[in-house]
Amino acid sequence: MRPEAADVAQYLKANPEFFEQYAEMLAEIFVPHPHGGRAIPISERQIVTLREKNRALEDKLRELVQFGQENDSIIDRLHRITLAMMMARDLDTLLASLYYNLREDFAVPHVAMRLWAEGGWERPEFGSISQEVRVFTESLTNPYCSPHPMFETTAWFGDEGAALRSFAYVPLRTEQAFGLLALGSEDVQRFYPEMGTLYLKRLGELVSVALAKFLKA
Repeated sequence: MRPEAADVAQYLKANPEFFEQYAEMLAEIFVPHPHGGRAIPISERQIVTLREKNRALEDKLRELVQFGQENDSIIDRLHRITLAMMMARDLDTLLASLYYNLREDFAVPHVAMRLWAEGGWERPEFGSISQEVRVFTESLTNPYCSPHPMFETTAWFGDEGAALRSFAYVPLRTEQAFGLLALGSEDVQRFYPEMGTLYLKRLGELVSVALAKFLKA
């Protein structure tokens, strides 16, 4: 009865001394090259496998280094925008610093915001807001990314709103929501539903605390 391949594999795993007893036989075994073509000795096949594993590990290491560098860069930019907002002495300066840093440091081409707070501010950020937007903002525990604008938010971006193809919505809150930061881009891949939102959430927390100094929510 011919043994099954799985049985052979299990036997070899359970009896590693087999290879010591029949070491000369290993040199006589030829297996197909993993990339086609000629047959090669099993020892050479092991070397090819190790080289492939080594390349895979090197690729993974490069990927991890790249992610680390990207994270460091984002942290640096968050630090700069935090300092800029902390130094702002009034709401106008704060918003100007926020918009400038998002555009120049984070390369976010379009930024809009709506706030529902008392104070009689004469700024677009305090324009009319639908109840749907307020309910939507209250429902967010994390930033929300989408290829479609939510409710009337396209109009927040003015004439450029119709050309935008991806959006990120960042709730602004202390004890309760008091505003919504909206980011837009013509690039459909800039903000997408599956993307990580940790840094957007941190940004929302920083902006919320900075705004709370000037607003009565």
